Amino acid sequence: MIDLDVHTHLVPIAPARLADFDHVQWLQDEQTLVLDGERLAVHRLFQPHKLVEWMDLRGIRRALVSIPPPVYRQTLRAADALDWVRYLNEELLAVARASQGRLGALYYLPLEHPELLMPLMAEYGSAFEGVALAAGGHPRIVYSDPCYTALWERLHDLGAFVFMHPGMCCDTRLQPFYLHNFVGNPVETGVAASHLVMAGIPARYSGIRFCLAHAGGIFTALCGRLEKGFDTNRPGVDTEQEKPLAAARRFWVDCIAHHPSTLRLARDVVGDDRILFGSDWPFPMGIDDPATVDHRSFPALE
Repeated sequence: MIDLDVHTHLVPIAPARLADFDHVQWLQDEQTLVLDGERLAVHRLFQPHKLVEWMDLRGIRRALVSIPPPVYRQTLRAADALDWVRYLNEELLAVARASQGRLGALYYLPLEHPELLMPLMAEYGSAFEGVALAAGGHPRIVYSDPCYTALWERLHDLGAFVFMHPGMCCDTRLQPFYLHNFVGNPVETGVAASHLVMAGIPARYSGIRFCLAHAGGIFTALCGRLEKGFDTNRPGVDTEQEKPLAAARRFWVDCIAHHPSTLRLARDVVGDDRILFGSDWPFPMGIDDPATVDHRSFPALE
């Protein structure tokens, strides 16, 4: 039995509320959500009972649920983004509450709009089990930016679990061959985590439990190079901050590594006790059967 899956996705569907949004259309018969002209037709995303059925099949007691990148809508203006994010958070919490304890909702925050973060955090309630952030997907998102200081302070005070997931990669070179996912996702996570480490944020706000999707992306492969930058006093490096290999031990990562050697690297860099089970349900790049993961057991999330 696996106690917790920290990486599952759902999109809450409340047709009457969705009808109030411009450029959003729910096609009930097709079980498809159309957002800004793009069709999202992963049907299980809209079916919480399917997630619970899969958890029962795979021996998973509980799951933390976050919204997936296709519904981040990171190009919205601030006022529209505020309304959209409130809808997502309120309805995702309703889904979790209806699950009889099987699902926990992660509260989404739009980092591309720093001015919205504290108003939204003022609405954050204890019913949520953590926060979900986009690791990228918008040029405004730079994790070392001082504009996020108040957010880090608040999350630290809460002792919050913070799940960092890639956004929709906007590097046009990665459009062919599905590279926006294969390459863009791990790169975005690595860039975001590197900014945190180089700015000393995990050490300064040690109450935050940062968890990186996809086994940390490229972050674990970068840590040795970042450490070398500290050791050789490279330009722009604040060597007064905690060194990267020590800072890496403050992160948690999920186990979606796609190769045993990548998971072994994550164990070496962040520690075996910091690797959590994550499935990325219901997406095909995730883990359908936990028994296929090269890991004897997963620690409890403290």
